[in-house]
Amino acid sequence: MCPLHSRFHSPESRLNTESPASGFAALGLADAILQTVSALGYEEPSPIQAQAIPYLLDGRDVLGMAQTGTGKTAAFALPLLTMLSQEYEAGRRSPSALVLAPTRELAQQVAEAFTTYAKGLPGCRVVSVYGGSPYPPQTRALRAGVDIVVGTPGRVMDHMRKGTLDVSHLKMLVLDEADEMLRMGFIDDVEWVLSHTPDDRQIALFSATMPRPIARIAAEHLVNPAEVRVKQATATATTIAQRYVLVHAGQKAELLARLLETEAVDAAMVFVRTKAATTEVADFLRGRGIAAEALSGDLSQEQREQTVQRLKDSRIHVVVATDVAARGLDVERISHVFNYDMPGDPEVYVHRIGRTGRAGREGAAILFVQPREQRMLKLIGKVTRSSVEAMEMPSIEAVNAIRLNRLSERLAAHAAAGLDRYNELLETVAERTGLDAPALAAALCAELNQGQPFLLSESEAIKAPRASADRDRAGKRGERLARGQQAVPAGYRRYWIAVGREHGVKPGNVVGAIANEAGIEAGNIGRVELRERFSVVDLPEGMPADIFQHLKGVWVCGQKLSIREFEERPSGAPKPHRKGGAPSGGKRKPGGKPPKRNKSAGGKPAGGKRKGKPKTG
Repeated sequence: MCPLHSRFHSPESRLNTESPASGFAALGLADAILQTVSALGYEEPSPIQAQAIPYLLDGRDVLGMAQTGTGKTAAFALPLLTMLSQEYEAGRRSPSALVLAPTRELAQQVAEAFTTYAKGLPGCRVVSVYGGSPYPPQTRALRAGVDIVVGTPGRVMDHMRKGTLDVSHLKMLVLDEADEMLRMGFIDDVEWVLSHTPDDRQIALFSATMPRPIARIAAEHLVNPAEVRVKQATATATTIAQRYVLVHAGQKAELLARLLETEAVDAAMVFVRTKAATTEVADFLRGRGIAAEALSGDLSQEQREQTVQRLKDSRIHVVVATDVAARGLDVERISHVFNYDMPGDPEVYVHRIGRTGRAGREGAAILFVQPREQRMLKLIGKVTRSSVEAMEMPSIEAVNAIRLNRLSERLAAHAAAGLDRYNELLETVAERTGLDAPALAAALCAELNQGQPFLLSESEAIKAPRASADRDRAGKRGERLARGQQAVPAGYRRYWIAVGREHGVKPGNVVGAIANEAGIEAGNIGRVELRERFSVVDLPEGMPADIFQHLKGVWVCGQKLSIREFEERPSGAPKPHRKGGAPSGGKRKPGGKPPKRNKSAGGKPAGGKRKGKPKTG
């Protein structure tokens, strides 16, 4: 049994109350932690917190099955901080706790959560380490002394090997989203870390699912674990009306703007694949006069909370987010969820649309579907046991009618409030310009609309794709593909990378490296096909040129990716892309394709040269 067991049963470690405690106070957390939890407005623990916290405080290993958004970060952070509050040693340099997370975004969020919960513990030091970030700042922070380290597996392993991360005094190890680490190819790194930590450390393993490799790790490394399960229904809420619309990639931004005009939207969440797309789509909407903001992993926890608060306060009405950045977001006024980019699997879809239709309210979920994405649409309907109805594009007549109605309502409201103070002004302007009343009103409309037409013309109609024709074209192209090669999905491009089976690579290694280095959600990385000396991978189109250049220098299994666009030649060898060039489309207009971003630092291999292991965490 872990030595923490007896310590957490000591009298001074528990709250002494004369009346029965309730809520978080009943779980046995330290006073300082309870005060912080109360200040944050938390009243009742979530099911995962109520079940897991007592076991962790008793020193038990915990095997938790829970989805994201269930409050599991607090489920391990609060008892861990309670432990630190009781045995804090000033000046201690090596960490007492280590948390492994699959992505740098999640590592950052978990580290920021620890910092927030530890406000009542002066001197508590939290450091996050992850791939794609320079080593020196992380090394300096670790050497200065740390209590809690949160990191991605590859980068944690790098620091342990270099001696910059000493885990010899580790008391607790947390594996957060273990199944995601497996899917991203980090499971070998996770096992290496586990094998190089003290035998008597306490372990908490959280996973949404329990695939065989994760179950094996739990059996080998956890001692008599307490099993905690929080079930989450796959079926979608009956209060959510689900619809889809067929649209070409280049028309999605315009379609979104028009739907935000024609739908009865109170507040909306828009889900995209990449961090860059959050900014691009939000900028496009703001250009249309829609109060929208981006929510991505690049924001600090404080910035994220401020954005969410503005949405709650109706200061903004639309948030454009990635799936990772939207974790745990709960705003009752969200009436619509737009799946701007197709989710990677049906469960992601369920998580997305679950942010509307809450508290008994009716909600709407609209899915943008490109013609060749209809197989995923059918799978979503099957898995969620719900009907996703087809909807028509907003017509020019409908958009114009709504614009005229809203303009008429606003003008009538101004007239009802009294216009005396403007009459003299307009009489003066009319005398100076010689314009009569209708001409003067028209000129004012042009001024307010910055010279742009107020109504749409028929030529601006968004034409729906002809799904059957697209399938026919896709089928003909498929006949020309090399034997065994699959067609590139709509909205994706195929790339060649210089690592293959002979280097010991697995698809998960490729997915994990690209997800962490390019900021692409792992679920949105397409098919990875391993060949003997190289591999091909499908990635969302519109990759910014600086990200493309950065990926060229990323190392996986001791090999540089040296990524370039892929073309199959008759001989089976890849045809190189134009020399030194970024993928075409690196700098594009809105419509599902990210804009060019600032130059990534360095462009050197992530983590230096290290053979046999993926170069990113």
